[in-house]
Amino acid sequence: MTDSTRLAADTAMGPVTLDVADLDAMTAYYRDAVGLRVLDSAGPVVTLGQTGDAGAASGAPASAEQPLVVLRHSPTLRHAGPREAGLFHTAILFETQAALAAAVYTVATTHPNRFTGSSDHLVSQAFYFDDPEGNGVELYWDRDRTQWSWVHGSVEMATLFLDPNAFLREHLTDEALAAHGSAPAVVGHVHLSVGDIATARHFYVDQLGFDLTNAYGEQAIFVSAGGYHHHMAMNVWRSSGAGRRMPALGLGQVDLVLPSADELGATAERLQHYGVAVRDVGPTLELDDPWGTLIRLAPSRA
Repeated sequence: MTDSTRLAADTAMGPVTLDVADLDAMTAYYRDAVGLRVLDSAGPVVTLGQTGDAGAASGAPASAEQPLVVLRHSPTLRHAGPREAGLFHTAILFETQAALAAAVYTVATTHPNRFTGSSDHLVSQAFYFDDPEGNGVELYWDRDRTQWSWVHGSVEMATLFLDPNAFLREHLTDEALAAHGSAPAVVGHVHLSVGDIATARHFYVDQLGFDLTNAYGEQAIFVSAGGYHHHMAMNVWRSSGAGRRMPALGLGQVDLVLPSADELGATAERLQHYGVAVRDVGPTLELDDPWGTLIRLAPSRA
């Protein structure tokens, strides 16, 4: 029986929209380094993603053309301050360790000063970078769900040392490098900087309908649909006390893909019940989180 208080189990992440100052440089980074393809380039907006079958463990639907990152040229906007609410990172999920290794190697060699760390999170192996305008980027691979451990409804995650050079020595292959740019990938999750965790939990879990999968006290929460380790996360590590964000370079929009128009309607009814302002925009719905981050809900094209 469907739980009307929760998002549908097969909800997945859609593309992340970034407002950028240098459209050419940012396009080159996500295309040539991360390995996404330009799907559309119409005036001030460039859409990058994957073509072909790109389903992955996060539950993202497969489609012939799957946008992952939308770059919107916004040269009149300022850079956000370091303690403001907004994007912590966009996380790109690769299907194999070899494909992840090729992406990590390419990004690290073409942008050597942008690597910020790597970790084994038990459920995944992750490598962190900043793009040319300072937006956080995570490139990662998931262990099989059978290897995840759940205790009292929380998935066990940790931040363990992961040697990037050892990972590349073990997994990087000539074949994976040759396939870089065509290897299946999706937006696995999006991590936000917010002002406080209690408000984030109320909005994303109680109202929007994600399941809480892990919490680090009042520092961070991880939420998902359908038993994934997390589709979204929120932390206050550098943004505690932040108020509503003003228009700025960086995060412009986060898309969530629901499995059907019926599920979209049910979610809209739930949000309206809680007094959340929802805007009907054609086949999609838009709403703002408590810090002014635009969330767009769209039905699956699959």
